[in-house]
Amino acid sequence: MDAVNAARVRRLAFWGIPLSIGVLGLKLLAWWVTGSVALLSDGLESIVNVVAAVIAFVVVSYAAKPADASHPFGHHKAEYFSAVIEGVLIVVAALMIVYEAAPAVFDPKLPEAPLLGLAINAVAGVINAVWASVLMRAGKALRSPALEADGHHILSDVVTSGGVLIGLALAFLTGYAVLDPLLAVLVACNILMQGSKVISRSVDGLMDRAVPEDEEAAIKAAIAAHAAGSLGVHDLKTRQGGSVIFIDFHLVVPAEMTVGAAHEICDRIEDAIRAVHATAKIAIHVEPESEEAHGVRVKLTGGRKP
Repeated sequence: MDAVNAARVRRLAFWGIPLSIGVLGLKLLAWWVTGSVALLSDGLESIVNVVAAVIAFVVVSYAAKPADASHPFGHHKAEYFSAVIEGVLIVVAALMIVYEAAPAVFDPKLPEAPLLGLAINAVAGVINAVWASVLMRAGKALRSPALEADGHHILSDVVTSGGVLIGLALAFLTGYAVLDPLLAVLVACNILMQGSKVISRSVDGLMDRAVPEDEEAAIKAAIAAHAAGSLGVHDLKTRQGGSVIFIDFHLVVPAEMTVGAAHEICDRIEDAIRAVHATAKIAIHVEPESEEAHGVRVKLTGGRKP
């Protein structure tokens, strides 16, 4: 990630802190006005949002540090730790909600001043919806797992708030007070599902999972279209580390080809790949045709095949 994009990621992460604190204040105000267990559960999740926003800011600041002797491949993977921590916090929030809601199931009470409380919570939901959209778009465009995870977490909060608004309205209109705590339990289940997804995506990154199939196909097409002069490619490997994609493969060339000519092919291929993935870090092992291949030959698609 270049300095401009790194600064943008850091700036977005920073603004997530005051916004999450403001939304938390609104949700706690809504709970204080109504006494609703469902609104309290929504507020408890927002406490997690505040903690997650602080962690995300710290981690993306660290991830933006340039490579050094101890971390020659950079610090990009630090963002995955933020996403894992956020997933764990989501699970903790769900357990806190169940702890608060379970007793109220057996002693339900209708909320007070429901219209005012719902209106306050709706404002908080709108703020979260806009911010979640910003974070998810930026996280995907800038390849920031921390921002994307934060965006998905906040989106789950938006879904939670929407469910709370509908459920409390039904409880007030029907007079069934038990709908309030039952809704809180349903909110907890939804949060658990979102948390498991965040953790799963982060673990994939930490375990050096290959890039998605569509991205790998684009890489193969770029190689195929710009490898004229070579005899083939094998042992293609990819992995994603935060905002950076790492790519390496073996390029077979005629035995009599000069080092300079082989290097020219490599430069051409690297430029083509970076046109698809600007943050790609590429390592190409050039070997003569007389060398016995010791990897899996790659079937390339798109353009002229090498």
